[in-house]
Amino acid sequence: MNRLTPLPREELAEFEPLFALVEANMGFLPNSMRIMARKPELLRGFGALIAPVLGPGAVAPELKQLVAYVASVASGCRYCQAHTAHSAHRAGSSDEKIAAAFEFETSPLFDERERAALALAADAATAPPAVSDAHFEALRKHFGEDEILEIVAVIAAFGFLNRWNDTLATELEDSPLSFAREGLAASGWEPGEHGQADSDPADA
Repeated sequence: MNRLTPLPREELAEFEPLFALVEANMGFLPNSMRIMARKPELLRGFGALIAPVLGPGAVAPELKQLVAYVASVASGCRYCQAHTAHSAHRAGSSDEKIAAAFEFETSPLFDERERAALALAADAATAPPAVSDAHFEALRKHFGEDEILEIVAVIAAFGFLNRWNDTLATELEDSPLSFAREGLAASGWEPGEHGQADSDPADA
């Protein structure tokens, strides 16, 4: 259960334009944002940061979400794992590719470009980061510096989200919870104490 209570949406009229944009992109409104709204300046700042990180850029949305997913798996945040897998699916990634995301080094579903990005995500999300110059040598074979910056920005933004949601045990919303249960079960995903939804579909 949430360690801090999300504020009711009806009390957050100021943020409706942001919430509508998030819902359009994700298909739901994250509980994490309604918790951040307890300090409006924080939610405003987070919205200003995450929009250019995950918005249109030089790196395709599908790859950004796969990078976020692998980083979240490496970090251990199940809430963000469910969110990013769900978002990768919405961005066009197949269920098979999402399920094999941590086998990116050997799976034929991934090309060398994706492998370079996901290797960085897996090793940058550990504490301390296990990143070397070799990661960037591999990246530069496929990406320009502006693209590499976008990839690092995704990993860094989810470093914040992984710690925020895992620390607060943010309750997982129905849509990403259902997706994770169906699509990630083979890879060992379980909701755990940080992944239960407000109204768990399994209890319906």
